[in-house]
Amino acid sequence: VHLVESGGGLVQPGGSLRLSCVASGFTFSNYAMSWYRQAPGKEREMVSIVTSGGGGTNYVDSVKGRFTISRDNAKNTVYLQMNSLKPEDTAVYYCNADPVTLATKRQLFTSWGQGTQVTVSS
Repeated sequence: VHLVESGGGLVQPGGSLRLSCVASGFTFSNYAMSWYRQAPGKEREMVSIVTSGGGGTNYVDSVKGRFTISRDNAKNTVYLQMNSLKPEDTAVYYCNADPVTLATKRQLFTSWGQGTQVTVSS
């Protein structure tokens, strides 16, 4: 499994970013995918999840109404559109399979990508 995240950067509060994650090494369209984030000194948390076909999504309460997850199975890519960004969104953002898949298919999903840094600051 190989995951490459991109699209992060420095943005002012209220701004927007669109993250992308290109996946390879597994049958992308078979799995739900998630975006995670890890802020300094904090544990990694799941931010959003999208079903394998893209028709179902869910979000942690802190980003509901501001973030939108989507995927393009033809491009093996999952996206995270982030609007109305807040300083507390500052973190390194990662994509990977959904938490249940990570727990049950550990031999396949053995690693994480390098992540992409999102910094929200004026």
